[in-house]
Amino acid sequence: MRRSPTAIGFYQGNPDDLKKSIKQLIPDIPKHENALGVVVPHAGYIYSGRTAGCVYAALPHADTYVILGPNHTGMGSQVAVSTDVWNTPLGDVHVDQDFVSMLPGNVIDYDEIAHQREHSIEVQLPFLQYTQKDFKIVPICISNQYEETALRIGEEIVEAAQKSSKRVIIIASSDFTHYQPADIAHKKDMPVINAILDFDIHKMYSILYELNATVCGYGAIAAMLYAAKKLGASTSELLDYSTSGDATGDNSSVVGYAGIIVE
Repeated sequence: MRRSPTAIGFYQGNPDDLKKSIKQLIPDIPKHENALGVVVPHAGYIYSGRTAGCVYAALPHADTYVILGPNHTGMGSQVAVSTDVWNTPLGDVHVDQDFVSMLPGNVIDYDEIAHQREHSIEVQLPFLQYTQKDFKIVPICISNQYEETALRIGEEIVEAAQKSSKRVIIIASSDFTHYQPADIAHKKDMPVINAILDFDIHKMYSILYELNATVCGYGAIAAMLYAAKKLGASTSELLDYSTSGDATGDNSSVVGYAGIIVE
C-alpha cells in the first residue's frame, strides 16, 4: 500500500479537519460535464487550494482519473505507473488495473519507487475523494518531460482510453512559475497558459525555454493536452489563476497556480 508520507505540510492528517478544509475550498460552480482533462496545482492546500478547488468543483464524475504528475525526487523510472493501493486520511484509492493493462508500455513503466516520496499525484486524491464516489485512478509519475516523451505518454493514454469502456478524465498536476516576484510570475505564466488554452504544445515548450519559465509539470500538461485533443477535446478555459502571495500576503517570491479545464 502506498501511504501518504507528505500529508503533513500539504494537507491535514486528521480526516475531519481535512474534509473541513476541502469544503471551504470548493466553490459553488457548475460542472463541466464534457471535461476530458484538467490542469491543477499541487502545492500545500493553504497556498494552491483555492485554485485546485475551482477545478474539482467543475470536474464531473469519471470511472477513471489518469493523474499525471512530475517527479520532483528523481527516484525510480523516468515514466512510472503505480499499481499499488493509495491511502490518504480519507481512505483507500484503488488503481484501475484494467486500464493499466491496456497501456502499450512503450514508454510507461511499472514502478512504485518513483511514487514513494512524490507529492504531485498524492495531493490530488483527497480532493477527488471529497468530490467524487466510485472511481479509480491511474497514477503516472514523469521525470523525463521532453516534448517527444510527453507526446508518447499521451498516445499510450489514448490507446488505453479507446480500448476501455469506462469514462476517463486526465488530470495534469503542475504548479507554474516558482520563486519569482508576483508580477514576474504572472508575466511568465500567462503566455504559457495561453499556449495551453490554444492546445499548442510545441509553442508551450518554446515559451518555456524562451522565458526560462519554471513550470514543474510541463510534460504532464503536454501529455494531457495531446491525449484530450485526440479523444475529442476542442475547447479550454482558465478557471482560476493565483499565486502563493495571495495566501501569504508576501508577493516578493511566489509560486504561480493555474486551474484549467479542457473539454
